[in-house]
Amino acid sequence: MQIPAYINSRYKRIYLAGGFCRSFATPFKLNLDYNYLSMSARLLFIVSLYLLISACSTKKVTETGPAPKSSILVFSKTVGFYHESIPNGIAALQQLGREAGIAVDTTKDAARFTAEGLKKYDAVVFLSTTQDVLNPEQQAAFEGYIRSGKGFVGIHAAADTEYDWPWYNKLVGAYFLSHPENQNARIQVLDKSHPSTKHLPDTWERYDEWYNYKSIQPTIKVLATLDEQSYRGGANGANHPIAWYHEYDGGRAFYTGGGHTKESYAEPLFRQHLLGGIQYAIGK
Repeated sequence: MQIPAYINSRYKRIYLAGGFCRSFATPFKLNLDYNYLSMSARLLFIVSLYLLISACSTKKVTETGPAPKSSILVFSKTVGFYHESIPNGIAALQQLGREAGIAVDTTKDAARFTAEGLKKYDAVVFLSTTQDVLNPEQQAAFEGYIRSGKGFVGIHAAADTEYDWPWYNKLVGAYFLSHPENQNARIQVLDKSHPSTKHLPDTWERYDEWYNYKSIQPTIKVLATLDEQSYRGGANGANHPIAWYHEYDGGRAFYTGGGHTKESYAEPLFRQHLLGGIQYAIGK
């Protein structure tokens, strides 16, 4: 917070007015008579003022997190169903980015999908996109982007996207088939060597909308599966993937089926799950 300080030359009085300096947790306002300050007192005042401003500035820098070293684009265009949790997801990803030193841009505009528009990003996140969100030219630009060694993250309805684009099916790893009502379910974490799962318990129980999948690609590396005995409406059987990753066409892809509910993006375990997936996709 900027702290104004000035001397009224006519009356030789020093005015210091501050709003709320978080480093000191108290509002303040000083009005000092310059005539009654000795030279040493004046010097002490100036030094103290400098330290006060420095402390406030340092606190502000610390709270904003480290300087970004990577950048991602969060894409949330929908042509079909619109998930009301998308704003919550965007806010969570922005906060995670600030804390982890990842710059986060957001858009619903598919016109950003050009070679020039994508090249600055280390990964692109499809946040509950639905149906046909890219035209053929934009699809070609995204394919070139992945082939250049960049990353992809799919969250929830990213699997309900681009059914007529076989390349995308291979990238995202599976397509949405159906889902039952929202309910609690148990997730069996199979691989804890990945940054998206290393913090998770072996059995992770949470509430969400649980997708059944079709066109599941044999090349995906499954990180976690749904225990269909723990909820109603599962249709993939004993091997029901819910989170996975793989390398594809020169790039890296991570997908998680969670994230339908607004509350998902306030869950510490789920947030860390997302951050780990992003870190994998950007190559960290």
